[in-house]
Amino acid sequence: MNIINRCIVAVAAILAAMSCTLAGQSGNAGKSAESKLDNCIKVEIETSLGNVVVALYDKTPQHRDNFLKLVGEGYYNGVLFHRVIKNFMVQTGDGNSKNATADSLLGTGDPGYTVPAEIVYPEYFHKRGALAAARTGDEVNPERRSSGSQFYIVTGDVYSPQQLQQMEQRMADMKKNEIFNKLGSENRKQIMILRHKKDSVGLKELQDSLIATTEATYAMKPFAFTAEQRQAYTTVGGTPHLDGSYTVFGEVVEGMDVIDKIQNVATGKNDRPIDDVRIVTMRVLKQ
Repeated sequence: MNIINRCIVAVAAILAAMSCTLAGQSGNAGKSAESKLDNCIKVEIETSLGNVVVALYDKTPQHRDNFLKLVGEGYYNGVLFHRVIKNFMVQTGDGNSKNATADSLLGTGDPGYTVPAEIVYPEYFHKRGALAAARTGDEVNPERRSSGSQFYIVTGDVYSPQQLQQMEQRMADMKKNEIFNKLGSENRKQIMILRHKKDSVGLKELQDSLIATTEATYAMKPFAFTAEQRQAYTTVGGTPHLDGSYTVFGEVVEGMDVIDKIQNVATGKNDRPIDDVRIVTMRVLKQ
């Protein structure tokens, strides 16, 4: 299938369809990063397997304030960790999970609203311990708005420099595909006219033009991991393939051992723990 045809398929599918910084920021490593996290509002998450403390970033104020609101309302008290994938992440915040039976399908519960994306990338990224907002997919949520309540904490994996280089190339290719598909959507009418006329020369010229525009657009802002990302992903680990697509709004500062306990529990259908693991309560430690 050539690029124009792939573009048409993608467009058809779319028309048919879903002052606080991250530790490790350049120039702020070690003590400096820790001191900046000291200024963040912190929340203690008491779970059935132990306690976790997260710091909430100031550069994602809507997510921070929404999280604090829900904590104050007791929204999270009793919710399950309903999706747990080892070496990836643990997810919670579904309000429908509090009294869920073993066969309940979870993952859609929320307070009835979404939060605008606050993707502060590459400053905030998916290193181990990152606190990020869950959301529905780009096909139904192109603005990448976050769930009003569901969040996940990254456990992830450690990557070799070679693996990270390969992933960087794949993500660069994905970015080019996103640019090309957007251009294809914008030129869909012209594509369909040329196809109707069976104008192969015109289609080839348009394809070449879209490819050239894609390359030029990508060159203005190419994808590359920062030195801080490379350091984190090759030492503590994380989930780099999620970078730039989800709002990271905090990080774990105490209790990653508890998160590791959660990620290691036995799971069943839909990655739900066989034995319930839940949030007992949350409390604000510093505000």
